[in-house]
Amino acid sequence: MRRSNRKTTSTKVNPSFKGVLEFDKELLKVKLGENSDVLYREFKLKKSNVSGLLIFLSGLSNRKTIDKVILPVLLEPFHPNDLELLKLTGRMEFLKKYLLPIGDIKEATSIEVVASKILTGMAAIIIDGCKDVLLLGIKEEKTRSIEEPPSEAVVRGPRIGFTESLSNNIAILRNSAEIKDLSMLEFSVGNLAKKPLIIAYMNEIVNPSLLEEVKSRINKIDIDYVADSGYVEQLIEDNFLSPFPQIQSTERLDRVMSALMEGRVAILLDGSPFVLIAPVTFGMLLQSPDDYYERWIPGTLIRILRFFAAIISLLGPSIYISFVSFHPGLIPTKLAMSIAGSREGVPYPAFIEALMMEVSIEILREAGLRLPKPIGQAIGIVGGLIIGEAAVSAGIVSSIMIIVVALTAISSFAIPQYSAGISLRYLRFISMLFAATLGLYGVTLFFLLLCSHLVRLESFGVPYTSPAVPFRIKDMKDFIVRVPIALMNRRPSILKPQESKRKE
Repeated sequence: MRRSNRKTTSTKVNPSFKGVLEFDKELLKVKLGENSDVLYREFKLKKSNVSGLLIFLSGLSNRKTIDKVILPVLLEPFHPNDLELLKLTGRMEFLKKYLLPIGDIKEATSIEVVASKILTGMAAIIIDGCKDVLLLGIKEEKTRSIEEPPSEAVVRGPRIGFTESLSNNIAILRNSAEIKDLSMLEFSVGNLAKKPLIIAYMNEIVNPSLLEEVKSRINKIDIDYVADSGYVEQLIEDNFLSPFPQIQSTERLDRVMSALMEGRVAILLDGSPFVLIAPVTFGMLLQSPDDYYERWIPGTLIRILRFFAAIISLLGPSIYISFVSFHPGLIPTKLAMSIAGSREGVPYPAFIEALMMEVSIEILREAGLRLPKPIGQAIGIVGGLIIGEAAVSAGIVSSIMIIVVALTAISSFAIPQYSAGISLRYLRFISMLFAATLGLYGVTLFFLLLCSHLVRLESFGVPYTSPAVPFRIKDMKDFIVRVPIALMNRRPSILKPQESKRKE
């Protein structure tokens, strides 16, 4: 209701240009406000009696194009045939078809539209006697160069990462290969500060119902400003109460292209280097592009190791707490004596001991991220060593606890998707609480509750735990085991693509 009210209000107060230059100029100045970076350049068209006004934004519009291309053709004297063409076609058509050497030219009559386009870097030309305004796409892109994605390092594979420029990211997708079926739909998100958003998909592969669902959720976004694609991710996900990400974010071109070829949808937002992929499954969060660039046997073994690391990251401390506090009889005798010896003199129970160390590790990890890069990693490593050694020497924690916490932290680093790693990290604290309360029964109960949630969770209608639940043997070729690429000749059936067989 709130969204529809806004639209109705904006329609009532959205005046159009009147065709009188001075009057239209004042209307536009009121709409743009007192902005010193908005420049107004008056001119006489081809040294005739036709007056005009060029409006552009200093810093966003390309000044070289304005000074060396647009203004010269507007101010040069008429050629013999120009006057005849001007009479035959009209002023606006003459400018568009015969005068301005600009590829991106649009017409607009709404002051609201023209003002918003000027503030995004386009230039506007108002001609006296014309109610239409020409919008010239001469925005000057200010972005960093294309680099390797810092958040998703790989040993082998393309080093191309997306940037903050939407036009650059579109070009990166187009340049990746000659793809005639790659389609892109443009949307605008944000009520007060609008940003362009692109939905990319393979026209002959994607499920139409999936595409319509993505478009519907994008259209329902109701927020004043979308700072990053993370906003979009949170606004269109299925279950905002779930600890697991239901949309994958990535900076890697190869990951996006692989998802598009499977029948998924990519969402690109201007100003964000992270592209969203939907729908997503839990198995995708533990997969890395490296798995496909190596032969299938090492790729499979590394992927299995990654799943094992995720289990350790989630349940490592809780299993230790349950064994030490509730089930010491299940520990081998020599190991139990070693653990008892290391815990001698420790004043806290295993749960408090683990909680203190896990919180310390999380604080160190967060501090390492916020510090400058040259010293961030050093502070994390040195800080961990110093705190661990000091805690053991002071008798606050046992040495075996340091080993458990270190193994858990290292295992969490093996998860390739940062958002998935965060989810497992804070779920670890809940599993520790279950273990401290009920021992192994609590750990089992926590794991069953977690599995129950995962089974019921969906991402744009696709089960989150597929292809394991519901079980689809054909899709298991790229789940935990990665079969040879020659055998991966079909797209995931759970996505219901239009073309299920991969083209050879």
